[in-house]
Amino acid sequence: MSNQTTKAHTFRSLHVPGRPLILFNVWDVGSAKAVAASGAKALATGSWSVAAAHGFTDGEQIPFDLCVANLQRIVGATDLPVTIDLESGYGADPAAVRATVACALQAGIVGCNIEDSFPEDGSLRDASDQAARLKAARSAADALGIPTFLNARTDVFFQSGPEKHDEGMVEAALERGRMYADAGADGLFVPGLIDERLIGRLVEGSPLPVNIMAGGNTPPAARLAELGVSRISHGPRPYLLAMCALENAARAALEETRTFHGQSLASH
Repeated sequence: MSNQTTKAHTFRSLHVPGRPLILFNVWDVGSAKAVAASGAKALATGSWSVAAAHGFTDGEQIPFDLCVANLQRIVGATDLPVTIDLESGYGADPAAVRATVACALQAGIVGCNIEDSFPEDGSLRDASDQAARLKAARSAADALGIPTFLNARTDVFFQSGPEKHDEGMVEAALERGRMYADAGADGLFVPGLIDERLIGRLVEGSPLPVNIMAGGNTPPAARLAELGVSRISHGPRPYLLAMCALENAARAALEETRTFHGQSLASH
């Protein structure tokens, strides 16, 4: 059994309802090493953060070759399982998605996210079309013999603000989840959902382990665990926290210098 296959089995085993895997998303080798040093059990890239760190906006604007090169450096810098956010799969059709996933697998990943919205405007793809894309992703993993954790992201809850989320949207997400499971997905990622009652309903009805994205208004991790969530991602928040800390430290250093120069001028 290859090291990558062993890591893939380990990563899959970490998805336990009620004991969620915490993924504090990284964007480069430096952030990967920092998160690994915290005791993390696995690493996940976040597309928004990777794009921002390289000077691009999210939505598949960062060239895929650069994305893969960055991934290879991360994989090479850690012994932990690594999963990548592949956005919509960098492909106009299932065949292109298959090639994308195959390339990422050859770079060393053990899992990937593929979302069901169009990168240009965030609108939802037809569920059957997305199922075909996920089936192509699964075929790429099967062809390479790697038990990849295929995390199917649905952007149902990004189509409106949290105040408009309701049972009907949960049912729509569950319907997609069932189709995605049949296509070979291993997990259902539902970013944007923050309502505790609706999260509980979705977890209860989902055929797949549920992944929630942590945010300022989501229930705390302990409560998400009680609701049966299997995975908690942090998306762009770690990058934003790091950049805020850097900006504040730089501001403090500059202010210290200004104060010093002011005192020096006053003494003359």
